[in-house]
Amino acid sequence: MAALRLPQARGACLALLVVLGCSRDGGGGYTPEYGPRPPFSLTVYAFGVHPLHNPQRLAEVYGPVVDHVNRNLAGAQLRLEASRSYDEFDRKLAGRQLAFALPNPYQTLSSLRSGYRIFGKMGDDQSFRGILLVRRDSGIRDVADLKGEVVAFPAPTALAATMMPLYYLHTHGLDANRDIQRLFAGSQESSIMSVYLKTSAAAATWPPPWEAFRRREPDVAAALEVRWQTEPLVNNGLVARDDVPPEVVARVGELLFALHTHEAGRRMLAEMALTRFEPADESTYLPVKEFMDTYAGAVR
Repeated sequence: MAALRLPQARGACLALLVVLGCSRDGGGGYTPEYGPRPPFSLTVYAFGVHPLHNPQRLAEVYGPVVDHVNRNLAGAQLRLEASRSYDEFDRKLAGRQLAFALPNPYQTLSSLRSGYRIFGKMGDDQSFRGILLVRRDSGIRDVADLKGEVVAFPAPTALAATMMPLYYLHTHGLDANRDIQRLFAGSQESSIMSVYLKTSAAAATWPPPWEAFRRREPDVAAALEVRWQTEPLVNNGLVARDDVPPEVVARVGELLFALHTHEAGRRMLAEMALTRFEPADESTYLPVKEFMDTYAGAVR
């Protein structure tokens, strides 16, 4: 093979550096990814959001937030990463594949065992509650009407949309382990659609995805109604892996916590049905730990 001329060689070397360049984040190459890759001289940190929405919708909602952070973050960039299921997201957290993550409160506590630390959370704790939907024409009025029926949930590790509704049913007259058939639909939207399609008699979710679904699918949503809702709990957390430099975590937190202070940020938050992000630490999630202990004893 003929030797490369000098300009060609330089170009080939540069291309090789771009292909082989790696970041402190490690474990790259997951899919799906959104947005162009930044210059290889920057440190790239994967930012994973648990499956609040399908990957396309998640990119529409959280992509502008990541873009805003990246425009104001020196020497580093975030890369938004979606997961197609709760199981996939749980594996990424357990395997430390994500540098930053927005997990649900149960996953937030679980991530501590994998070397993450809590630095913030979503605000609006009053919205972090489970809701149970039925068809308006179903005739279901009382919890007892669900005995022997199929009830849909997104995933076993969904706190607001699975564990809290299961506990609600358990404390309102049903044995959640014997009196219903659990259907794990895989996502919030799939859970909602199951009751519309009569695959289930009731479906569990939580307010933000339900409100988003009502905006996108008003005709379908009109056939459904919220029959029951749980008490609220602490909202979703923001966690960072323990090898991310503290100054990077602090800057990311600063930018997220300030979103509600400017018009562009408020528009981004509105897409999440959220008013703000706020600082938090491990002690913030003590009520979640107490709930999990109670849930484990009653339902599991």
